[in-house]
Amino acid sequence: MVTNAPRLVTSPAWVGQKVLLRDVRPADQRTLIGFDRADDRTEDRRVGGYRHWATHRADAADDFHFVIETLHSRTVVGSIWIQADAARGRFSYGIGIGAQHRRCGYAADAVAALLAYMFEQRGYRKCEVSIYGGNFASLALHGELGFAEEGRPRDTELLRGEIKYPVLMGITAERFAARHPVLAARPWRGRHWRMPRRGRHWRPS
Repeated sequence: MVTNAPRLVTSPAWVGQKVLLRDVRPADQRTLIGFDRADDRTEDRRVGGYRHWATHRADAADDFHFVIETLHSRTVVGSIWIQADAARGRFSYGIGIGAQHRRCGYAADAVAALLAYMFEQRGYRKCEVSIYGGNFASLALHGELGFAEEGRPRDTELLRGEIKYPVLMGITAERFAARHPVLAARPWRGRHWRMPRRGRHWRPS
């Protein structure tokens, strides 16, 4: 049992290659609610189950909700909710990207930045997530990041042909470091870190 496990910092500027994670501001409310309303009009609500504004609020001591913002244009493209169990050295999260911003690599970059920070800087040992079996894009994303499937509860529910069972996946700090040595070894960027100045002809990769 971890007796002196670190607490999660509530004012981060966690930086990836494409995005940063930051605190939710009052001005973000309309954007996040808009993502929820857009998903309510599609199949994504029944498959993913993630709500940017209504569900994931920082009500518990170890729960935190951050927006995902692009580095290039500082556009809010989604949000991520983190639940950390410092005593066990484990954490989980839920992530959602606005429909108009998907398939741009933002989710993978945000998760990678989160894992690097939680494992290397905060000393957590494992991340666990639960993904609906029908969310093939999320299953593939986590597989590429190095998550391994750990189980599928037996009490599956099929409703109108939809896949409802959860797939449990996890990744340890050691596995993350082996799969992503550059991310795991990079110097930590503090809250006052800023991106290097880019020339007029710079373009995002």
